[in-house]
Amino acid sequence: MDWQGFVDSGVFHWVILPALIFFARVLDVSMGTMRIILIARGRRGIVPIIGFFEVFIWISVMSQLMSRVDNPFYMVAYSAGFATGNYLGMVIENKLAIGKACIRMISGNDLLALVNALRKEGFGVTVADGWGSKGPVKIMYTIVRRKEIPIAVQIIHRYDEKAFYTVEDVRDAREGVFLRETKVDKSPQQLWLRKKEK
Repeated sequence: MDWQGFVDSGVFHWVILPALIFFARVLDVSMGTMRIILIARGRRGIVPIIGFFEVFIWISVMSQLMSRVDNPFYMVAYSAGFATGNYLGMVIENKLAIGKACIRMISGNDLLALVNALRKEGFGVTVADGWGSKGPVKIMYTIVRRKEIPIAVQIIHRYDEKAFYTVEDVRDAREGVFLRETKVDKSPQQLWLRKKEK
């Protein structure tokens, strides 16, 4: 096969290379999005490695663009890859669910049954007294891994369908009570085991 002829062909310049620029840009922007999120969550160990490959891909793409700035398909592929990469990076991070979160619930009702249910499933729970606009309230806190948020929220909704709660990112948490990494039972009542994270 005549590779030089293929590289110089219109198909390569108007279809193949724009597609390569698009996918390379998707990859490097996704890595960049992940890198920023990991920095914000304090996961510094892998950040330099991601940064190296991110910049390497970016330079490779830019070298192709700068040598052929007269091709509008390259600009479109570059821009579309950037937009898609941002979205894909957020989707990947959301699927990985890296880090921990604080679920805070405020209620004027008795939370004893809910607290016992959460603790039975292995969640660490703290309850404090507070004062709301309509009088005394109970404030419940639990720190969970982000991938465990749906489990905790499901239990909360089981006891209070109209519960008021917030979920906030936590940069770091140590010496708390957390669920095990592996499932032991797929039933709603006993999905995970209790673990004290070291």
